[in-house]
Amino acid sequence: MAFRSRREKLRFVLSGATCVHPGSVYDAISIRIAEDLGFPLGMFGGSVASLAVLGDPDITLITLTELAEQMRRMSRASALPVLVDADHGYGNALNVRRTVQELEAAGAAGLTIEDTLLPAAFGEAKTQLISLEEGVGKMKAALGGRSDGSLVIMGRTGAASITSIEDAIRRAKAYEAAGVDALFFTGIKSRAELEAVTAATRLPIVLGGAPEELNAIDYLASQRVRIALQGHAPFAAATQAVYATLRALAEGTPPKSLKGLASSELTARVIREADARARSADVLGLKK
Repeated sequence: MAFRSRREKLRFVLSGATCVHPGSVYDAISIRIAEDLGFPLGMFGGSVASLAVLGDPDITLITLTELAEQMRRMSRASALPVLVDADHGYGNALNVRRTVQELEAAGAAGLTIEDTLLPAAFGEAKTQLISLEEGVGKMKAALGGRSDGSLVIMGRTGAASITSIEDAIRRAKAYEAAGVDALFFTGIKSRAELEAVTAATRLPIVLGGAPEELNAIDYLASQRVRIALQGHAPFAAATQAVYATLRALAEGTPPKSLKGLASSELTARVIREADARARSADVLGLKK
């Protein structure tokens, strides 16, 4: 099926009867690989954004400008729709509005706004939530901030693992009433909890960080889960590969003896070398 835009494709996924796994993406190369492998969409997580851009842990150090610029680079490189973890929207409800505007302009297909208190409060080791009222205000600001009505806005809550599943449902119903397009849950621990969420809400569900018993794709689809995250293993794999290669070189391994390197064919494909050659021939008069 042909789609007119990235956002239309994400909305199609959410409106369907199946559950899909997105590819974890974080730069121009990773998004092209995910697109070439047939992933229906990409997930740009806040944690992997902090790792890829700053090399720092997920403690809300990355700025909106840095996040949006990385999204813009990916949008330029690929037509794959990307769902962006926009954390708390980088401030209060007014900042959330700006966050939506910037990520929309950067080409995101959708984004999530969560009700976690970020950055962490002084002297508090445990993760905290903002009030329900503030959470609803952020969702309304997010919806008001988009100029393209097809941009997907998801209300996200981690209440299931912070307060209770009852609180998660209460918050989800309030965000649903505010008008968000989908509900994103983290911390769901069992089928019973997921089924309680499904029974109490009506919007498409996105699930993150689910335990093993919630990995059955057909079961998830039956519970209105349309997207189920699989973590950010690609970044971890890339880190291990770079570490192993640099370590081998540091220990004296000749470059030609290195193992696990991308072939010239794979490299040419992900950098779209054939397209570049064709353009050079057309506008620079170079031979193809």
